[in-house]
Amino acid sequence: MARNEQLIRQHKLLQLLEAYRFGKTIEELRDELVSTLGLGTLHVRTLHRDLLALQAAGIDVDVHEIPGGRKVWKFGTKARTAVKITASATELIALSMSRDLLYPLAGTPFWQGIESFWSKLQEELPASVRKHYQEYRQTLYVRGMPAKSYQKQHGMLATIHRAILEHRVIAIEYQPPGKEVQKRKIEPYAVVFYNSSLYILAAAHEIPEGQDRIRHLKLDRFLMTDDTNQSFKVPADFNLEEHLGQGTGIFSGGKPLNFKVRITARGARWVTEDPWHPDQQVEQQPDGGIILSVKAAHELEIIPRILALGSEGELLAPESSRKKLGALLKQAANQYE
Repeated sequence: MARNEQLIRQHKLLQLLEAYRFGKTIEELRDELVSTLGLGTLHVRTLHRDLLALQAAGIDVDVHEIPGGRKVWKFGTKARTAVKITASATELIALSMSRDLLYPLAGTPFWQGIESFWSKLQEELPASVRKHYQEYRQTLYVRGMPAKSYQKQHGMLATIHRAILEHRVIAIEYQPPGKEVQKRKIEPYAVVFYNSSLYILAAAHEIPEGQDRIRHLKLDRFLMTDDTNQSFKVPADFNLEEHLGQGTGIFSGGKPLNFKVRITARGARWVTEDPWHPDQQVEQQPDGGIILSVKAAHELEIIPRILALGSEGELLAPESSRKKLGALLKQAANQYE
């Protein structure tokens, strides 16, 4: 998490240096960062290390003495030279499709950089490339994306972003589907973009350490966020990639469950075309079907997939999930009698 904080700080530092042509003292840059990122404190030595890291990365930024004996940090001529970007129609189509996939982020800080770059690129395109791109896009669409955006949650995202950066506990009002509004305190670790929705990966503040505290909370269900002025520590052994790799979806939980599914020869083609998980195991059967073994953090990551298979799939294990699926199928059958 500390590495993420450093990258966020350095990215904002680049934005500040771009905005101030004549430079800023290191103290002025420090104050700007504290204000814009909502930091509690930031030592000048930390900021100096960030500036040296940018230099080491090859960015033309350095300290200059100005009249009055003040020393300011600013971009050199190389950093301010505009980079000419050329793009073919094929490259533009690929970028355009990527932009379409990220449309649910419209209205959020994440979208601003995407739109800014997209506008600059379009301005530099030759007319012939732009014409070919527009014609080709009439035959290639990105569909299946929800008609949603997170523009209304812009303020809450800013609060959550600061809390992740500063390791601060936040109070939230959260309303799961079909339930009353819940007031909680959470320790946010990261924002996760999954299936066109934003989730806040956080620890439940009221649950003691050593127990299963991690929750994945859908941002759509947040009604309010507020800083509590309390701080927290991210466990030293917590790894975001390892945690998310435990399941097939976004559910959280303790030790992942092992699921085994019998799938007919017809249904096997669908599962091999669209795997449920990178680490799934497939055992071929004499009749052309398969036995699929896959891990998931929660049975609700697996049951909807089996229901989608209809009579082409059968959950074999674990037994508790098999019984739950059987009960769901009976209820559904009763509705159609």
